[in-house]
Amino acid sequence: MIIRTAESIFDTLVGRIVAGGMLPGEPLAEQALAEQFGVSRTPVREALHRLEQASLAERGARRAFVVRRMKAADLADLFEAVGEVESVLAALAASRMTEIERQQMLALLDEGKSCGEDALRYGAINARFHASLKTGARNAALATTLDEMNLRTQAWRAANFQADTRRLSTSRAEHDAIAQAILARDAETARRLMRSHIASSYLVVVDILARREP
Repeated sequence: MIIRTAESIFDTLVGRIVAGGMLPGEPLAEQALAEQFGVSRTPVREALHRLEQASLAERGARRAFVVRRMKAADLADLFEAVGEVESVLAALAASRMTEIERQQMLALLDEGKSCGEDALRYGAINARFHASLKTGARNAALATTLDEMNLRTQAWRAANFQADTRRLSTSRAEHDAIAQAILARDAETARRLMRSHIASSYLVVVDILARREP
């Protein structure tokens, strides 16, 4: 028997939405979803609130959740901001990461290469790689700012790998280049490469949204 948690329901709904299986404006009814997943309404409600935080759901008529109508321009400013914050964190990590943290970063690169085309697994490793740089940067204010923005971008960034498996190889190559800059303590190169990395992720989101248009 599969026990459905709010996390697994959220992941399933994200996959459906970004793949175009659920169209903008489509209802996300608590009771219907609870019956579909074989759970109470409580984990479904939590998953729907997370979708709203992730900019994938919004309140429609009578405050009921529906799949959010969204265009690439709605996420442009947000991804630009993420790129700026993460690029600064990468630059700081280049000078502040400990040797142990650098080795842990390299281990994450190896782990990312070992998962083949498993998009879900790579998405989780991708998030851990970025988190390792955030930790290594040792700037609590920037880390908090990024965490707040990640609530709205993380699902889209993970969707990169599910929507287009070619993104797996380009992401790995970009991570490798960022890591090499950090190992060389080259802050400016790490900054530039991270900004470009986030921009590449946004371009995939643009394509996902274009394919979701009815």
